[in-house]
Amino acid sequence: MSEIKNKYVIGDALSFLKESRKLAPKRKAKSRTDDFSEIYQIKKESDLVIQADRCLDCGNPYCEWKCPIHNYIPNWLELVANQQFDKAAALMHQTNPLPEICGRVCPQDRLCEQACTLNTGLGAVTIGEIEKNIADFALNNDWRPDLSRVKNTGKKVAIVGAGPAGIACAELLVRNGVRAIVFDKYPEIGGLLTFGIPEFKLEKSILVKRRIFLEDLGVKFVLNTEIGKDKHIQDLQNEFDGVFLGMGTYRAVDGNLPGRENKGVIAALDYLIGNVNQQKNYQMVDSHYYDLKNKNVIVLGGGDTAMDCVRSAVRQKAKSVTCVYRKTEVEMPGSRTEVKNAKEEGVKFIFNLQPIAIKSSSNNKLESIDFERTNFDVLKHKDEVVNLQAESVILAFGFRANPAKWFEQSGISTDTSGLVSTLPNTGKTTATNIYAGGDMVSGADLVVTAIAQGRGAAKQILNDLEVLNDLF
Repeated sequence: MSEIKNKYVIGDALSFLKESRKLAPKRKAKSRTDDFSEIYQIKKESDLVIQADRCLDCGNPYCEWKCPIHNYIPNWLELVANQQFDKAAALMHQTNPLPEICGRVCPQDRLCEQACTLNTGLGAVTIGEIEKNIADFALNNDWRPDLSRVKNTGKKVAIVGAGPAGIACAELLVRNGVRAIVFDKYPEIGGLLTFGIPEFKLEKSILVKRRIFLEDLGVKFVLNTEIGKDKHIQDLQNEFDGVFLGMGTYRAVDGNLPGRENKGVIAALDYLIGNVNQQKNYQMVDSHYYDLKNKNVIVLGGGDTAMDCVRSAVRQKAKSVTCVYRKTEVEMPGSRTEVKNAKEEGVKFIFNLQPIAIKSSSNNKLESIDFERTNFDVLKHKDEVVNLQAESVILAFGFRANPAKWFEQSGISTDTSGLVSTLPNTGKTTATNIYAGGDMVSGADLVVTAIAQGRGAAKQILNDLEVLNDLF
């Protein structure tokens, strides 16, 4: 057995008792709010090995079952513990085309790490950090999977949308000898991974490395191309053996708040996309940059998008940043880790307030927001209105489906909310040879859920095309 740090012996059955859960150190809040760089420092290989060796290798791995794509977590933890990093990366990629992304943005505290047996008191294995760092090592060292056994089937599939669902579908197809051509309206791959998630959580250079990786595998990307505008869906149906749609959901929920038309009211996604566009100089003419410097900012919402907004506003040097949520802190749907990071960076939180109106001055300048309490004692607070002043308000209530105009003419059915209707567990839409997955099917959800749906649709496509490589 090899030794780490001259004191720790790999393979000790009681390692989970001798070593505690240890997360990578974060940059100090005061310094990290001066830029948009990632806040977590790189972990040493020796630290990854020690954490991986804490895994109990449960006979029924709860972590694996809690993961929507059922990553082989105990298996690649064992490989990491034995310092077989390339083999660990290869195993990660068998179920997940974006491990370095999931390691950064997945809510492990609600998924794999929450389900870890050690989470009952000894502290869960740091699964997310290990996944992120091992995948980073692989990309940085130009690791590629061995696809020498893959035979070209002569089939090709068009994929609309280069987000998690589209990437997952494309990657699995090329692993099985099917050409995958991915079309996207944006100038870079990733969808909301690139344009909706700030760099302090996911630096965009990571997506560039992943694009090169996918291109080396055989995925072709056609960017700055919008289907329905630059290219017709009928052309894809005629040119390809199948079409997969992974276009996401981008229509913001505005809550029908009176006064929401004020120019000081910003949709969360518009704000985040504009910020990334400005920082990376993507030159997207339809993307407006909102500068919140020296402004009193209120963000309405309690999910991860709200946390992305408050933490971005802090970095823009807003005068004050407040997150207001209609329920309790415990009921917030986002990652607890992100809430903690936001608090460290100076964000103020107010709970149990429901916005009821946005107030403007006589010259239409945003002044304040009216709220009603959601935890009030009726006899004590009846009809009480709470007023909070703000110069900018960001609405982070979530996203709704925005079906394309060409769906109906292509025979693609949607439900009453605009989500694309598919046959369960297949991704098959009501249109011949058109499949769909991700948020446009399930509604706004996790990155890993979109990956699972993209892979599920790819398997169905391979089955329908009678491709039998079986290299899932």
